[in-house]
This record gives sequence, C-alpha cells and structure tokens, in this order.
Amino acid sequence: MSVIAYFDESGDDGTVNYSSETFILSSLYMQDSDWLENYNKLKSFRKSLKERFGIPLKEEFHTAHFFKDKDPYRQYDLSNNDRYTIIMVYANVIASLNAKVVNTVIDKKNITTQDYPVLKNSLTYTIQRIENDSSWKYIIISDKGRISIMKKTARAIRNFNPIISHFDSTYYNSPIKNMIEDILEKDSKESYFIQVCDFISYVVNLYYKYVLKKQEMPKRISSWLKLEDIEKIMEILKNVYNTQASSSNEYGLVIYPKLWQKKGTTLPSFEDGVVQ
Repeated sequence: MSVIAYFDESGDDGTVNYSSETFILSSLYMQDSDWLENYNKLKSFRKSLKERFGIPLKEEFHTAHFFKDKDPYRQYDLSNNDRYTIIMVYANVIASLNAKVVNTVIDKKNITTQDYPVLKNSLTYTIQRIENDSSWKYIIISDKGRISIMKKTARAIRNFNPIISHFDSTYYNSPIKNMIEDILEKDSKESYFIQVCDFISYVVNLYYKYVLKKQEMPKRISSWLKLEDIEKIMEILKNVYNTQASSSNEYGLVIYPKLWQKKGTTLPSFEDGVVQ
C-alpha cells in the first residue's frame, strides 16, 4: 500500500514584487487503492460538463479563469447560475473522494524579511502534515513551473526537518522518512487531481482574504458569488480536509508566518540538509 499526493497553488511565491498578498499550497492525497475510483468520479463530473455545457473533457479546469469568466470559458456563454451550479457540483464531487487535503497559507503581510522562502516553507509545512498523517510510503506529483525548488526542498528535509517544540522555543530534527523519490512533474492539463488542488487552493484563497480578513471582494466575483457561498463551499470541502493539520481553525488551515516568527524568531535555515 502506498499514497499518491498531488500539489498545486494559488497566488505567486514572491515577497518583493508580488501580485498576491497570499500564497496557498494545496495537496490532495489518497491511497493507491482508491485512485481509480476517485479518478472515475472526476471523469464522470467532466462528462456531465461536456453534456450539459459543452466544456470538453480535455479542457483544463482553470479555477481562477472560471470564477472570473475569462477565456476559455466565455465561449461557452455560461450564466451566473450556470457557474454557481458547476462549482457547487464540483465541490460536492471533490468532497465525495476517498482522499484528504492539506492547505497551507502563507500570509505575506506577516512576513518581515524580503528573503522569506515562501514556496520552500509552504512545501515543508505541507509535507510535514502528510508525513504525520500516514504510515505509508508516498509519492508527490506537482504541476510544472516550480519543480526545481520543490525537489531541492524535498531532498533537504529528508535529512534536516526542524520542528519547533510545543514547550519552548527550541527545535528538534525530525527527518522526512516516508516520501519516495523526488517530487515528480506533471502538466496540470493532464491531471484531474492537480486541477482539484487548483480549485481548492483558489477557494481557500477566497475564504482567507474575503471571509477571514474581510477584504473587499472584486466585482467580477461578487457579482455572482457571495461570502456565504464561499463559506458553504468550505463546509462542503471540509469532508476531505485534514482538519488535524492545524488546531488554529476549523478547517485545519496551516497558516504562516506565526506570530513568534513575525516578532523575529526563525527556524534554522537549511541547504541540502545542512544547517546554516
């Protein structure tokens, strides 16, 4: 028995000239014995989109574009009600999967240094939760684009994975043991599971910014989706969320930097497993 984990993100991982104040990394993971059944559920959903709305099975479900009614979705002439129906059905299909999800949120407003490693930290925090949640060996598959940094980080935490003590500010080393191979790359348009991660990370991003932080939602979204709708989707998806990933909120969202990090305390840095 082994576990397959898929990763995708919402937002950019920059800390200086960035286009988003948050970076969300979502991972969907499942036992290999559940893979085919989960795949068939997602394929059936995509078939229903084809039959009812004309969206081809091979058309990548790019969540940000779908929510904002951008190409390629404008050609399908979807009404606001159509979009609402599709995302609610999609959320329920995802909630029916025999799988779990870890969501890591990096709030750049809490970062106090320009060299904060957004992607490396979010990846480390996510892998730690998967490691803690499974005694099985697991393999990670991610979308293209950031694979070099991800491979380097994964290799490093096999040797040095600092964990802050619950009792004081010290740390102890808990190397990652169950991850197999380097993180593997796959084009998101060829994976329904990576597209699921894209959907979840985008919804978590909406929830964090507009529900928790109470920022103003852009009109392109608020014209057809309300705050209570975002909360409803989060409640639906809670069925697959690993709510034990964090005790700070009901959805198990892993949110960093923590307050102690904002005040200037940081973990030792690492490079290929060597403490710096």
